[in-house]
Amino acid sequence: MHDLRGLSGLKVLDLSRVLAGPYCGMVLADLGAEVVKVEMPGVGDDSRAFGPFVGSESAYFMSLNRNKESITLNLKEEKAKEIFLRLVEKFDVVLENYRPGTMEKLGLGYDRLSQVNPRLIYAATSGFGHTGPYSLKPAYDVVVQGMGGIMSITGHPGGPPTRVGASIGDITAALFTTIGILAALNMRHETGKGQKVDVAMLDSQVAILENAIARYEVTGQVPERIGNRHPSITPFTSVQAADGYLIIAIGNDSLWAKFCRMVAREELIDDPRYRTNKDRTDNWDALEPVLTEIFVNKTVDEWISLLESAGIPCGPINTVDKVVSDPQVLARNMIVEVEHPVAGKLRMAGCPIKLSAVPGREIRRPAPLLGQHTTEVLSRYLGMSKDEIEHLKIQGVV
Repeated sequence: MHDLRGLSGLKVLDLSRVLAGPYCGMVLADLGAEVVKVEMPGVGDDSRAFGPFVGSESAYFMSLNRNKESITLNLKEEKAKEIFLRLVEKFDVVLENYRPGTMEKLGLGYDRLSQVNPRLIYAATSGFGHTGPYSLKPAYDVVVQGMGGIMSITGHPGGPPTRVGASIGDITAALFTTIGILAALNMRHETGKGQKVDVAMLDSQVAILENAIARYEVTGQVPERIGNRHPSITPFTSVQAADGYLIIAIGNDSLWAKFCRMVAREELIDDPRYRTNKDRTDNWDALEPVLTEIFVNKTVDEWISLLESAGIPCGPINTVDKVVSDPQVLARNMIVEVEHPVAGKLRMAGCPIKLSAVPGREIRRPAPLLGQHTTEVLSRYLGMSKDEIEHLKIQGVV
């Protein structure tokens, strides 16, 4: 019982590569699922070739594939397909992020796999989904960030459309796929049957546009780039202090009044331009220089101390080196050190889902070497001998 975790007993075959699929698989693995990564012999996941490297090992790959096992199967070979289908019989989930139609060309699409295992959850993450006119188009994160609208509202007025700094096109799709898998598993508990989970990166970008679509529908105005501020809440932005920038988030009128009293500018409370949140948003061009005049007289640390004392939400704008040493981040175990057999110790982001019954036990093993667990997995699930597996290696099957 001491090894029980949130998704203990769930078995996942992870055929995905690069980011969206592997991130989903990692979340499942962090929560206790047994995730077996299926890779091409001699090549593996594309991201194994992405820098930076620690010796021969990709830090990119290692940060997205912890807690997984790796087997190699050349799914272009009939014998490898037979082995894969035998594994499918024993697993709960197949996860892939190929372009739609790729698995069907291999004879391993959802229809075929669901015949082999009617309880199977088949999770497919792709750029545009398995239906629609764009379905067969290739995509990467920056493509769907552009097409999904988020780049058009990211950046400063008059500046170019801007890609969000992290690959949220991939990561949001990964998280929605994770949710879809859990929903399908819950349905399977009721019906006894599996199903296909189809998540598109473009769909995921549209889903996280927050209120941009609603604003367009109500006003008829196309949302534009407005820098770091919020389109509906003011002041809710970055401001420049004497030695750098900080964030303030004055999300309602009572906080605004509290702020004005704190900085001895009570006259701003009843100024008709700033009395309500709507007034402040409508008159941002007038308010911005007022805030600049106020904040430039103290340092970031001084302002954060004052604002926090007054109960006004605020924070520094941390660079990554400060994030990884932030006491709150460390207290939440969000920077973990993983010991890799080749690369040694590597720090990476931890799991943000904290389960009270299994605190601090999300990280069980480092990202696998290519094919590291082929013999172990094929022996465990299919009863194959080492001699059989060695023969398959010679044939180029595994």
